[in-house]
Amino acid sequence: MHKKTTPQIYMLLLCALLFSGQAMAQTNTTPQPPQVNASSYLLMDFHSGRILAADNPDLPVEPASITKMMTAYVVFSEIKSGNLALTDMITVSEKAWRTGGSKMFIEVDKQVQVEDLIRGMIIQSGNDACVALAEHIAGSEEVFANMMNQHAKRLGMNDSQFKNATGLPAEGHMVTARDVAQLGRALITDFPDLYHYYSEKEFTFNKIKQHNRNTLLYRDPTVDGFKTGHTEAAGYCLATSAMRNGMRLINVIMGTESEKARADETQKLINYGFRFFETHKLYRAGEQRVTQEIWKGEDEDIPLGLAEDLYITIPKGSYGQLSANADIPGILTAPIQQGTQLGTLNVTLNGEALINRPLVALKTAEQAGWWSRSMDGIGLWFKSFGDDD
Repeated sequence: MHKKTTPQIYMLLLCALLFSGQAMAQTNTTPQPPQVNASSYLLMDFHSGRILAADNPDLPVEPASITKMMTAYVVFSEIKSGNLALTDMITVSEKAWRTGGSKMFIEVDKQVQVEDLIRGMIIQSGNDACVALAEHIAGSEEVFANMMNQHAKRLGMNDSQFKNATGLPAEGHMVTARDVAQLGRALITDFPDLYHYYSEKEFTFNKIKQHNRNTLLYRDPTVDGFKTGHTEAAGYCLATSAMRNGMRLINVIMGTESEKARADETQKLINYGFRFFETHKLYRAGEQRVTQEIWKGEDEDIPLGLAEDLYITIPKGSYGQLSANADIPGILTAPIQQGTQLGTLNVTLNGEALINRPLVALKTAEQAGWWSRSMDGIGLWFKSFGDDD
């Protein structure tokens, strides 16, 4: 019978493991976010998903051309799956050509390359480009809208409903600031090779040059996407992403009173986020964080870790007040499959719960032979007496 140690709760002290050599910072008081003149808004850290500021984030509102973020998500998904290529040529229908609102000025019955239509959709906010892409991918804009809603549901955008690919007013066509932020996060995560279109400042098609309507691209070099929107009913809207020193923020603001206001209010919020918060990658997925003993297995212990990278966003200057512990209840016995949750990693800030994540087996623990299992069974029987309180 191989030697066993007493089962225990393994304590992971982040101050020792993560912060060695760093001075313990003093706790800073984070001020309230600035006053924002908008119907709703939400400021979120991209990596951790933490909400840093929000007002009416679940209020359904008309999205106007912010809709085109979901249109782009569907188009990018088709490219990623191999159903569509940037070099494919699309024949422009009369419906696409006649679509009102902002245009990239494609012409009926002419063929346009997919990549040009993507730029026309994102940079020039062309409604005609959106309809041309939608019809090519799904056969009709109505079917394409169904695809948009399917993707929205999969992404957890539970309070949004899309009726078209453009954002032109339609009954029931609504989003929330929270859902748009989630969509923006997915665009960056799922399509890193295509996200760059959002940072392009101008595009010329059919000898007509148009500039990106996201004015923050011109005045803040850390801003690299997303999309503007405006209708009379929706007001002026803006979804924005910005990155400074490796920290990325996503901000969505709906229903401001002017083009200048949506840019100014967004700038206030992202400046607030970067000034008063910091984001850290605490653990990488698949890295061993804990070793726990295992009974009746070929090995005496099993490594545990996280299935996904763990990021946290905390008030600036409070890094040194983090600590964590691994809660692994009960006795572990083989067999155990890789990926099985065996405990929980709990992270606290100044003693208050901050976040918890499942601890999973990083490898499969095979069952030992008959003799070893029998000896461990006897050991567990004796141990049950020693563990009684």
